[in-house]
Amino acid sequence: MKHKFSSLIGFVIVLAILLSACQPTTETIIETVVVEKEGETIIKEVEVPVDKPVLIYNSYMSDPDPRVADAEAVATFQAAHPDYEIIHSTVAHEDFKTAIRAYLTASTPPDVLTWFAGNRARFFIDNDQIMDISDVWESEGWNTSYPKGFKAVSTVDDAQYFLPTSWYWWAVYYRVSIFEELGLETPETWDEFLVVCETLQENGYTPIAIGTKYRWTAAGWFDYLNMRVNGPEFHINLMLGTESYADPRVADVFEYWRVLLDEGYFLEDAAAYSWSEALEPMIAGDAAMYLMGDFIRDDLPDETEADLDFFRFPIIDPAVLIGEDAPTDGFFIPVNSQHPEEAKEFLAYLGSVEYQTFFAEKLGRLPTNFDVDKSLFTETQQKGLALIEGADFVAQFYDRDTTPEMADEGMNAFMAFWDDPDSIDELLVDLEAARLEIFVTE
Repeated sequence: MKHKFSSLIGFVIVLAILLSACQPTTETIIETVVVEKEGETIIKEVEVPVDKPVLIYNSYMSDPDPRVADAEAVATFQAAHPDYEIIHSTVAHEDFKTAIRAYLTASTPPDVLTWFAGNRARFFIDNDQIMDISDVWESEGWNTSYPKGFKAVSTVDDAQYFLPTSWYWWAVYYRVSIFEELGLETPETWDEFLVVCETLQENGYTPIAIGTKYRWTAAGWFDYLNMRVNGPEFHINLMLGTESYADPRVADVFEYWRVLLDEGYFLEDAAAYSWSEALEPMIAGDAAMYLMGDFIRDDLPDETEADLDFFRFPIIDPAVLIGEDAPTDGFFIPVNSQHPEEAKEFLAYLGSVEYQTFFAEKLGRLPTNFDVDKSLFTETQQKGLALIEGADFVAQFYDRDTTPEMADEGMNAFMAFWDDPDSIDELLVDLEAARLEIFVTE
């Protein structure tokens, strides 16, 4: 069989799908031979005899260091299971995002796939394309060794479908020297946070750095304000389209947000800066705080990073559960897996202390299994672990927790609100109309 492809991306996607289309219950599997002939890429299917149980694992860990670590982890599992025939394919990260829908509609999908928690997984769960792995969670003890926030993000209707394995946290980062200069304590409540902002402003500092040239930074503020005002359950249901943007509780979120805008606590002309460009006032010592993921430290000079610390986004209503943004990657088993028992055995390894310790040591990845020895981590990482351990729910981030179409509408609205805080009512009408169209269509 011969196919011509007009682009390398198309080739990679189809190649990955063909690699996954193996028949475990027969005496042969289908492998793919790639031949370059006269400028054409030719794909040939070749039957190869096997006499072992088969496990097909497709991964998006295509960056150099993760790819090496992923291959080493598979080799470790293979050594412990010499009776398995493991077919391990790595697909470029962005191509994988396109290919996954084809994987999950194939009659013989891969047995284990890398993916993202949140709506990215929920979409396939709701379409009955991801397998219930509650039995693995129970048998491996993850119900107790994983913080409740990570269990919650893996759960739909009291069943677990996803295995989270690595993550990073969000928090309010601040310049320690500025706080010490003004005698400021890190705020725990919203009222305390407003006092900190006012004190900073009165002393010539920009309280909050932010760059909104790319809209996702503003979405982080909506996430946290909504979770702190209305709780993470309402927030996630809003992301899933089951709560309404016309609900007065959503308007309340924007009223809290508006206080910060009206008082001028954010960096002036924020839309002129990308998130990293907006770090410059913090580096210069002109701005004091920034709501951001822990990757913020990667873009700071050593001397600034040494003067950086973080605190939990302030509590607004102590009666609501605590939600935190912690974008999380992990694994799942397609519901049509041809080797479910082998896949569950592999998942048990991926969620184990052994595997997550290896990735912590190899790549500095933070584990979801909190039985991993915390002495492996820096003081900052241990503080991040404690922050998430105290959360009731781990959200993923606005554009991961809702659909791409709704995320686009929402982030446009956040930017319009930023430009004109008086437009709240009109924007919420538009968001609700978008929600009804997008989620009814789906």
